[in-house]
Amino acid sequence: MEIGAYSFGDTQLDEDGTPRSTAEAIGNLHRAIIHADQVGLDYFAVGEHHTVSMPASSPGTIIAAAAAATKNIILGSGASIIGTDDPVRVFQQFAIADAISGGGRVEITAGRGSSVETFPLFGYDLQDYDHLYAEKLDLLMTINNSPSEAVTWSGTVRPALDDLAVVPRPVRGTLPIWLATGGNASSSVRAGQLGLPISYGIIGGEPRRFAPLADLYRRAAAQAGQTGDSIKVAVASLGLVAPTKQEAMDRFYPGWHNLTLEMGRLRGWAPQDRRVFESQTGEHGGFYVGDPDEIADRFVALQAHMGHMRHFLQTDIGGLPQEHLLESITLLATDVKPRVQRLLEKK
Repeated sequence: MEIGAYSFGDTQLDEDGTPRSTAEAIGNLHRAIIHADQVGLDYFAVGEHHTVSMPASSPGTIIAAAAAATKNIILGSGASIIGTDDPVRVFQQFAIADAISGGGRVEITAGRGSSVETFPLFGYDLQDYDHLYAEKLDLLMTINNSPSEAVTWSGTVRPALDDLAVVPRPVRGTLPIWLATGGNASSSVRAGQLGLPISYGIIGGEPRRFAPLADLYRRAAAQAGQTGDSIKVAVASLGLVAPTKQEAMDRFYPGWHNLTLEMGRLRGWAPQDRRVFESQTGEHGGFYVGDPDEIADRFVALQAHMGHMRHFLQTDIGGLPQEHLLESITLLATDVKPRVQRLLEKK
């Protein structure tokens, strides 16, 4: 199983709670990716958000910069919001990052987006949410699967392409394209029918409740005749690893609390307290917060239900100190990863 991390960028806070600069947040994210590569983490994803607290608004830009500064780690978006972006530009940005990386280390994860700030920001109508995503995903796949630079495509959400060059091409000809979902059954079916790998964002509740969706995805793939190596599952979760369980909980809770307050204001969520947090950090909870042995055990336990080949954590939320993020990344790579490998070999 590949072990990784993901981030939307995290704007840290002064002692009085005032947000520091978003430029500093991007610098911290870049340094964290370099650190992840140095300590041996398998994967790092940059998700797209456009808020002051999560300012990683251009995953392709950050990934290109990280590609130049790393050697081994796989870099992906987690996710790129395809419906409100231009698939031509997304493909070009990631193909450039792939070339900078030397080839074979850059992926695109295409998502519809769990937040809606991109719609007013880029002038789209939220009522077109599903239609935009379906057509633009089709365009992205058409470009990726093209046997040459010349691409022909037509639809209703952007101007047609008539034998136009989309350059550069990825080093190996195509890029891995994943489909991201927060648990929508139709997304699981869509990914399976298209033969795309799927990434489930599980940010609360019991993660094993997603197992039927993973089964649905695999059935849809089989029924569509999609049986290649691209039929695979990844899981993204909230979490933090520390030397002890108590340290992990004490470090992660303030940022989680800050995040729930902000999301409450943006999306109308009810306030969440420490009891809710603690209930989610237990054996069957959705937050992977604990010491390395516990986190490894829980990854493997979920793998028995989901059959996933990659599990990656979002740690830097709500102003988490950078040193705690870096230590969590180190422990994921040097302690959690080898323990997961040993446990899976025994199965």
